[in-house]
Amino acid sequence: MDLATLSSVPVIVFGVLPLLYTYTASSMKARFPTLTGKRICLLIAHPDDEAMFFAPTVLALTRPESGNHLKILCLSTGDADGLGETRRRELVKSAMLLGLRKEEDVFVVDSPDFPDSMTTTWDPEAISKALSSTFAPNFAGNAPTTPSSRVQVLPTASIDVLITFDSTGVSSHPNHISLYHGARAFVGSLLRGRRPGWAAPVDLYTLTSVGIWRKYTSIFDAATTLLAALFRGERKSSDRGNPGTLVHMSTLLGGGREGYGAARRAMTHAHQSQMVWFRWGWILLSRYMVINDLRLEQVKV
Repeated sequence: MDLATLSSVPVIVFGVLPLLYTYTASSMKARFPTLTGKRICLLIAHPDDEAMFFAPTVLALTRPESGNHLKILCLSTGDADGLGETRRRELVKSAMLLGLRKEEDVFVVDSPDFPDSMTTTWDPEAISKALSSTFAPNFAGNAPTTPSSRVQVLPTASIDVLITFDSTGVSSHPNHISLYHGARAFVGSLLRGRRPGWAAPVDLYTLTSVGIWRKYTSIFDAATTLLAALFRGERKSSDRGNPGTLVHMSTLLGGGREGYGAARRAMTHAHQSQMVWFRWGWILLSRYMVINDLRLEQVKV
């Protein structure tokens, strides 16, 4: 390989490919359907999950023209190192940087049921109850009836969409995986006893986990993500008409509110207590800082 060929490699890697990625990220907004006019809850386990794993999704779904109202429910304060109150404040700051409407849209649970632990699995039923008490307080878990006619009525919730980790939790963290099972239990409880023709009041989307080689390829995973989404085709939409697949890609250039820079600032400016050396590696290399693909879960009773 001659010198001219070698010298062209950095130009391609650091010049052409980022430009190509930025063009692709912008065009994907028109190619893949998204959520509009929805009340959405992002369910996370620890403060910083919203920035480390879900930033492209939060930035896309809080776009003002989307008409969505996104809230975050975090089931622990991340108090493993005694920094619970600090991390609670950091989560609120991060959420505002990522586009949430107001600080009151961030809910943090501090309960012995949900310890921040690498070795503890949380009870799915406890997670389901936490979701019910927050977003479906009038639903007891069975199909309700009207007092006079004893006719069953549709269960309701104050959210339309729930987003969380998938069954392997991206990093295999047991708290992340617990959220998947708890979210399914919650949506299943809303479906229990339903009659034919009922639509689930809440659609559940989960963040796709990928192998370690894809996880640390940043923007270079874009082609694989898009090919996988196209190979799956247009997955069946929900009973409520929401798309079966969501793909969110943050831009690299331009400094806009949906760019990689916003996700980076949510970590470096907000979650300062967590900025140990290996977090910088995640910010630089992780595809989850720039790319999210989510799948609609088919929940059965």
